[in-house]
Amino acid sequence: MLAGLSEIADVGRDRRGGYSRHLWQSADLELRSWFIERAERLDLQVETDRNGNLWAWWGQPGMDAVVTGSHLDSVPGGGAYDGPLGVVSSLDAIARLQASGFVPTRPCAVLMCAEEEGSRFGVACLGSRLLTGAIDADKSRALQDRDGVTLAEAARKVGLNPAHLGADPDALARVGLFIELHVEQGRGLIDLDQPVAVASSILAHGRWRLTVTGQGNHAGTTTMTGRRDPMVATAQAIVGVQTAARLLPGSRATIGRIEAIPGGTNVIASSVAAWLDARAETNEETRLLVASIAASTQQAAEQNGCFATLTEESWAGAVHFHPGLRERCAQALGQVPQLSTGAGHDAGVLAAHVPSAMLFVRNPTGISHAPEEFAEAADCVAGIDALVLLLRDLL
Repeated sequence: MLAGLSEIADVGRDRRGGYSRHLWQSADLELRSWFIERAERLDLQVETDRNGNLWAWWGQPGMDAVVTGSHLDSVPGGGAYDGPLGVVSSLDAIARLQASGFVPTRPCAVLMCAEEEGSRFGVACLGSRLLTGAIDADKSRALQDRDGVTLAEAARKVGLNPAHLGADPDALARVGLFIELHVEQGRGLIDLDQPVAVASSILAHGRWRLTVTGQGNHAGTTTMTGRRDPMVATAQAIVGVQTAARLLPGSRATIGRIEAIPGGTNVIASSVAAWLDARAETNEETRLLVASIAASTQQAAEQNGCFATLTEESWAGAVHFHPGLRERCAQALGQVPQLSTGAGHDAGVLAAHVPSAMLFVRNPTGISHAPEEFAEAADCVAGIDALVLLLRDLL
């Protein structure tokens, strides 16, 4: 068990000490090859759907399938467990069931979702959104990465037909229910002193692009009083982001990426782009938070003679996991805790279409999306044990 984590431990390592594994780039392609090889070792039949998601079927593909899995891509400089733990645990759970002689009476598959983090094309859970039709196909084809490569161009390069990107009702119809195991991305299980929990809900969340436009100019000849500097306005707006989130209990707002144009040391920028991640307990609270941030941003722009826009790039409403399946999971595992999370997941996207549930495995650092993300081997095994129990029950 867990050998898969060691097998991929060197794939996508970057200079920050973490991992950068982005859709259809070298590390992601290597991970896909590993997934196929690992699944075939278990005699699973692997197929790639029209959106680049990988399915590994135990037995013949069919309807009303029990599907488990997660993702293998990462944020820039991310940790080793966010995503891969769920994929490795799913394959290990099936290996355990096979070794015990268990024969399922309904179809079963491991699903590896594409571009869950949205690190290349800016839309989180892109593979599951495309699968379910939660994102417009034409809009998705036009998405661009930092190098200006569109999703359609990237798909074509790896042998997918861009015209087929989008809702896949036939693939979705085969899913009877979905269970995703994931390392916890917070301190809930630390505080409860428990190795495993069942997810209860996911906070509403989205991403917005903030663009502040001013007047590019010479850094040495433009007086301080004669400037329309979008960098200053953006800096003030970022402080406003923190202020707005602290005023709304339970909310979170982050600017984690910023780009200045043209980006010269001795140049006053002509425009600055920054990306906002905002989350709160409910859809209404999240929209209220973003509206407050938009107002303070506009004020900062006006004070500096600039113009600001805030454009929504992705949105996911609050998710409450299927109560019947959630309770069945909790009972099967001996009434383990149920936790909400502020992190988005493919299970949250699929939950709008099929009964879905999540298992969390304790992260003793409480840190995620960073190299310090971790899970003890004993807790990982407890997660696999839990998944084995659930699959045996559901299959």
